[in-house]
Amino acid sequence: MLDILLLRKDLASAVERLHTRKNPQPFLNVAAFQALEAERKTLQTRSEELQSRRNQLSKQVGALMGQIARLNATEEFEQADFNKQQAEALKLEVAQINQERETFDARLEQIQAELQTLLLAVPNLPHESVPVGADDSGNVEVRRWGEPRSLGFAARDHVDLGGPLGLDFDLGVKLSGARFTVMRGAVARLHRALAQFMLDVQTGEHGYTECYVPYVVNADSLKGTGQLPKFEGDLFAAKKGGQEGEPVPDNAALYLIPTSEVPLTNLVRDVVLQESELPLRLTAHTPCFRSEAGSYGRDTRGMIRQHQFDKVEMVQVVHPDKSYEALEEMTRHAEAILQKLGLPYRVMALCTGDMGFGAAKTYDLEVWLPGQSAYREISSVSNCEAFQARRMQARFKNAQGKNELVHTLNGSGLAVGRTLVAVLENYQNEDGSITIPEALRPYMGGLVRLVP
Repeated sequence: MLDILLLRKDLASAVERLHTRKNPQPFLNVAAFQALEAERKTLQTRSEELQSRRNQLSKQVGALMGQIARLNATEEFEQADFNKQQAEALKLEVAQINQERETFDARLEQIQAELQTLLLAVPNLPHESVPVGADDSGNVEVRRWGEPRSLGFAARDHVDLGGPLGLDFDLGVKLSGARFTVMRGAVARLHRALAQFMLDVQTGEHGYTECYVPYVVNADSLKGTGQLPKFEGDLFAAKKGGQEGEPVPDNAALYLIPTSEVPLTNLVRDVVLQESELPLRLTAHTPCFRSEAGSYGRDTRGMIRQHQFDKVEMVQVVHPDKSYEALEEMTRHAEAILQKLGLPYRVMALCTGDMGFGAAKTYDLEVWLPGQSAYREISSVSNCEAFQARRMQARFKNAQGKNELVHTLNGSGLAVGRTLVAVLENYQNEDGSITIPEALRPYMGGLVRLVP
């Protein structure tokens, strides 16, 4: 969530930066925001005036009550009665002020809630270093690693290669529907080997703490990382069962995780960390579940866009001054997996129009797929700055002893299914066998090749 103080200070600049992001526009209902802010200021000013008046009246009442006590003691009853009448009149005005302030305070609380609802739908502001562009055509290549292998024969894609090895899309459709996959035998083992390899590299070489997290989370967790309320249509939802014969309450909604970024990042929701605890580096291997509501007709062949897929996620929670160093570091951590596997890739700096909702800056890693003769995304690494932390109230105690919002980052290290696709296609042989990358052979019992 954006800092409301920033919007109050320079709304025009924030709106201008938001307009560089992708359609639909506008992200922020400026008229509604300004109307709520104007009403808030008016009510706060009037409430403060009433508070000041109440304080004056209270002092006057106190003085009169003191005078009444002295007058009664000296038997000046007539003057005491007069003062008492004055005090009662002032008390009545105080009571009226209290009632008016209660009305104002209730409306102010409602305005705050309306402002928060408004801001929950607004994406993060792009960092000043992010290239401006309308869509992925505006992304900028930062670097490349490796050269695509010359196969010497017509490249086959992972669908054709994987079928004889146990990759079965028809069974996925039978069991669940389109965009689900069954893996058996050699290809299932290779998929597992990739996940274990990735976890070992991220924990053993890059200092991440491995976590096991729930695959089902509540709405607060998804609000914390920005998936709710705006992207509910992209989620798979479930409801907890109630007592027999009783309706399930609406607030019982649970959701399958779209990425383990959600549970990992929410580990620090409503937590105040010590500065010495930063940075936190967390990783987890989980399935991910996405309805892909906005991708109808895209990547319908094979494993590129699935409703269920596995991913090894990286999350860092860092000091605000260190988050852009951490972004570069995490990108290198993702690249390390591709380099160890010998898979050619390129790093792309996403433009303003292609970044995700919560990101201030994002790098995508795109791996070479011979079967498509194209580079395709295999990892996305983002710095969300304080955007998620503000929603989660994730803070640390700074050197001055004050609570300050942390910065959060997340990235794939890597998407396991897409890495499987890349291995199958880049290490294919003319006879349909797959040479296993050297880095994976210890995880495959020393096996050198998968043979149909």
